[in-house]
Amino acid sequence: MGKVYLIGAGPGDEELITLKAVRKLRECTVVMYDRLAGTGVLKYLNDHCKIYYCGKEPGCHYKSQDEINAMLIKLAKEGHIVGRIKGGDPYIFGRGGEEALALLKEGIEFEVIPGITSPISVLNYAGIPVTHRKIAQSFHVFTGKTADKLKIDWNAAARIGGTLIFLMGFKNLSIICGNLMRNGMRENTPCAVVMNGTTAKQKKIVGQLNDICEKASKASLSSPCIIVIGEVVGFSEQLNWYEKKPLFGRNVCIARSKTQSRVMRQKLLDLGAEVTEIHSIEIKYTSENIKKYINRLSDYDYIVFTSVNGVNSFFDRLLSENYDIRKIKGKFTAIGPATEKAIKQRGIIPEMVAEKFVAESLHDKMKSFIKKGDKIFIPRSKNSRPYLAETLRKEGCIVDECYTYETVLGKLPHGECFDNVDIVVFTSPTTVKNMICLVGIEAIRQKKVVAIGPITGKELEKHDIYYHMSQEYTTKGVIDTIVYTMHNSQCTIHSDI
Repeated sequence: MGKVYLIGAGPGDEELITLKAVRKLRECTVVMYDRLAGTGVLKYLNDHCKIYYCGKEPGCHYKSQDEINAMLIKLAKEGHIVGRIKGGDPYIFGRGGEEALALLKEGIEFEVIPGITSPISVLNYAGIPVTHRKIAQSFHVFTGKTADKLKIDWNAAARIGGTLIFLMGFKNLSIICGNLMRNGMRENTPCAVVMNGTTAKQKKIVGQLNDICEKASKASLSSPCIIVIGEVVGFSEQLNWYEKKPLFGRNVCIARSKTQSRVMRQKLLDLGAEVTEIHSIEIKYTSENIKKYINRLSDYDYIVFTSVNGVNSFFDRLLSENYDIRKIKGKFTAIGPATEKAIKQRGIIPEMVAEKFVAESLHDKMKSFIKKGDKIFIPRSKNSRPYLAETLRKEGCIVDECYTYETVLGKLPHGECFDNVDIVVFTSPTTVKNMICLVGIEAIRQKKVVAIGPITGKELEKHDIYYHMSQEYTTKGVIDTIVYTMHNSQCTIHSDI
């Protein structure tokens, strides 16, 4: 018999998930997730976890609740560790209680992992504090999904004071407002509707009970929405911290490998962007190739690294071979600050670092130091350009290249939608080629595009894809260019920014 975790994934922002939820998701052998949980949390799964979508979009139920219960029971009885991922908190209008009772009836072990609930967090992101001293000393949460049928005491609701919050009630907005006004609530009571809260698609409309329906209709709002009524709505502009972020409302696609995406993703999230990760390349390590050079490593004058993956594959292999790096007497060199940082993390300070993330820049650094007959070792990707090795050989150096890894075509993540992407970041020619294979060239041409440097830019030009290129070929340079690009509508093949 397996076990089921009923996991609250939070309101939409992929980072509003608890540490315990992340830890347990990594243990799951299968997960079932719904629409409100989003796909961002799926990045926390292990590579072998099976994924089932059981969302219930308005008017289009992929699974009924009975079917979901039956599937949970079936998977658990097959011995799986099942993660039932639910938006917000499992027990707040999420039918988590029904699922728990179904599991209990079958004698299946389960555990509930609470989640950050949307009535509080979404309003936080909309600049609306749920409570405020002397203004709202209580808050009251209702389900508005079937407000015309629920046995809500509208007279009590209209007079109780504090903040009223309705979930899943957008289609019944007029019924909710009408019932409250008919039962004595002032027509000019502040009211707001927040759609897709805590995500880059967040949209907020502020008004009063007597005009919020008209304003929401003009703004073309649609579910999922949260309705909030009360004096705290008056803070929505003053405390509007989230919507003021420079990349708020933008969806940025990073098309590099999972490990390489992490730093850029975090910085983009901090700027208010929603991040779509499509790991267009996967890394296949072939560091066993180092074995045939291992007895000669002490003879090289220079060890040259052109990527972080090259650094990690090299040192990890030496460690597995129990090789003492103190035997290496050559000077270490690197392309770009990220590669430099990776070498420093191994306890070694590179002698030379190229300022730009291109082989030409490293050659410019090295040519003043190298001499004919120097022995140079380059552990690199099988797919990378041979420019540096060929140029050094022409200058009389003895160069050994060792393919310690290669990049292979990645795959589209489960349920990910490229249609919602505003801008795509390419960090190598390989990411360009692979993304064309995965999503199609026409889909890419419809987006704004940023290239990390000229080599990547040339690959985009081959396919007539317009792009912006950062002056600094680093993560910071790319992000600066994204911010610039999203605030300038003109997009040309190459922009000097």
